[in-house]
Amino acid sequence: MWRGRKLSSSGNRFLGVLRSSCWGTQAEGARLTSSAENQFSWTPQSKPWVFSDYRIMWFKSYRMTFACLNRMKIYRYPWTRLYSTSQSTVDSSEIKTFLALAHRWWDEQGVYALLHSMNDLRVPFIRDNLLKTVAQHQPGKPLSGIKILDVGCGGGLLTEPLGRLGASVIGIDPVAENIKTAQHHKSFDPVLDKRIEYRACSLEEIVEETAETFDAVVASEVVEHVIDLETFIQCCCQVLKPGGSLFITTINKTQLSYALGIVFSEQITGIVPKGTHTWEKFVSPEKLESILESNGLSVQTVAGMLYNPFSGYWHWSENTSLNYAAHAVKSTEQEHPVPEFVFKGETEELRHKDSTNPGVQEELKK
Repeated sequence: MWRGRKLSSSGNRFLGVLRSSCWGTQAEGARLTSSAENQFSWTPQSKPWVFSDYRIMWFKSYRMTFACLNRMKIYRYPWTRLYSTSQSTVDSSEIKTFLALAHRWWDEQGVYALLHSMNDLRVPFIRDNLLKTVAQHQPGKPLSGIKILDVGCGGGLLTEPLGRLGASVIGIDPVAENIKTAQHHKSFDPVLDKRIEYRACSLEEIVEETAETFDAVVASEVVEHVIDLETFIQCCCQVLKPGGSLFITTINKTQLSYALGIVFSEQITGIVPKGTHTWEKFVSPEKLESILESNGLSVQTVAGMLYNPFSGYWHWSENTSLNYAAHAVKSTEQEHPVPEFVFKGETEELRHKDSTNPGVQEELKK
């Protein structure tokens, strides 16, 4: 419930109050009763507690106590880091897989052919959504002035097209050999050499130094490889500027994705290297959207992507049962919510419901 975080001193005091007020001692806080069958049971007795003039809580029964506890929510404040940057989302077993293929990124007919072909969809998808936020853009360099972080950039297959559109791009990848391949390929184009920077690191390693730095974060074919999706999304949100965009392409977790994405693609045809994917790490659009929303990101678009192995091309689809793309925008407002159990409105409602209770009336008069 508390996601591993320590309770504050006020939180500990609050729980202490709950224990003392709801359970009390055997002498004062509970009454021993006997039924016709001589079966004993404990009936918790509770007293009203006044926290302030407008924040009033009282519990009339065991059920009321736990109903209140169940309604408590965890609120994430913009200035609070919920995850330690030392906690890595990188799966060491995945590193070995991609390390063995690091020299094959730019073979358009090789093991990464599907990713080369996917650029026909994902590059315009990123470009067009970013242009909605730009009042004016330069011809030939529509993304000029926009800072993008490409997470899990591999050999730079998506990083380079974004750089050619004028964006300033930082590509990061935990596999050092991938970064070497990306840097080598970038060196052939002097223009890209100025616009693109590569770093061999994980996202968690640069969160603090790049907080609210980027206009967009791209994680294309990445989230199905991380070991802690919630931490990964949290870090993506932290490096985004308010109003910034997060772009994700990934694979849905369905029976069809297992049959086609793993059995057919990896084990039968070999168009994807065997062992590249783990079905348990696939994520549904619904679950992804829930995680995004809980981290202050508003989902704008979710679109299905289908690959035709005979033509070698991708196309958009309303069907998201296999691959899909998502675009979310970070909120520009910093909310300071108050936990539900101290809402004044609820206090007034409880005041009205218990207006006939003499004990409560006496406590409210104090």
